[in-house]
Amino acid sequence: MDYKNAGVDIEAGYRSVELMKEHVKRTMRPEVLTGLGGFSGAFSMEKYKNMEKPTLVSGTDGVGTKLKLAFLMNKHDTVGIDCVAMCVNDIACAGGEPLFFLDYIACGKNIPERIATIVSGVAEGCRQAGAALIGGETAEMPGFYPVDEYDLAGFAVGIVDQKDLITGADIKAGDVLIGMASSGVHSNGFSLVRKVFNMKEEYMNTYFEILGRTLGEALIEPTKIYVKALETVKNAGVNIKGCSHITGGGFYENIPRMLPDGMRAVVKKDSYEVPMIFQMLKIDGRIEEQMMYNTFNMGIGMVLAVDPSQADSCMEAIREAGETPYVLGEVQAGEKGVTLC
Repeated sequence: MDYKNAGVDIEAGYRSVELMKEHVKRTMRPEVLTGLGGFSGAFSMEKYKNMEKPTLVSGTDGVGTKLKLAFLMNKHDTVGIDCVAMCVNDIACAGGEPLFFLDYIACGKNIPERIATIVSGVAEGCRQAGAALIGGETAEMPGFYPVDEYDLAGFAVGIVDQKDLITGADIKAGDVLIGMASSGVHSNGFSLVRKVFNMKEEYMNTYFEILGRTLGEALIEPTKIYVKALETVKNAGVNIKGCSHITGGGFYENIPRMLPDGMRAVVKKDSYEVPMIFQMLKIDGRIEEQMMYNTFNMGIGMVLAVDPSQADSCMEAIREAGETPYVLGEVQAGEKGVTLC
């Protein structure tokens, strides 16, 4: 008896590392001091020593049950973008610059080519965020995961000068709420998505005119990474008072997280066009509107609060970064929460 007969192929692990090296290389930054394969990753902070109060910010998350769709479609090159996005967008919400990312892949069977494909998506997400992929772990766990399934999670570390932290403390009545368009469902709410739609390969491959693509293509579209857009807004001189990443819990749970006590977000539902994928979910699943806005991003992946005098500059900067902005509403005095009207 040996480890391979027990279900763990060490040679496959070595092969996976070799195949992923080319993808990891694309994410490197000058501050990275170690190569792939060591016991830890080292990142120099020398560049940031002139900050008044350098502050580390971090985020961790996984892809969740959206992975079930990847298994069904046998498409593994984009879920890594989702994994990175869920972490770095949270860091960017605090005003932070993502520095590096580490991933964790647990699988029933290590198929090197598939692992490398997953990591290629992670690397692409890191490239979009400007973060280095400095390490990770691939755990082969036979008997714990089915041989054709895996889990994917990770975490990111970023930095911000303490004076530039986005805390929401200065938000006041009259501030403008600006939203950035999402790319679709992103990586939240898929436990409900999988209950609404027929999760069969044939149905996922069905083309829908209202979507302009197949249902599977619309659902697996990776999460947008807003790091560059928020950086562009900051560089334009706009003071982002508050920032909310619209993830699980939708508008109702996430927008209040950036608000101080005594402030309420008022969002106009007709301020933007809700993407058709959410209309399909609502109709096919017979989901009440309140539940839709309490589960999904509804077409808005990030919400900013800015002073009215800077709203136009903020919108212009977001467009310059290649994203689509909307004026969603405003902040009013009242009980902390969200009103949709």
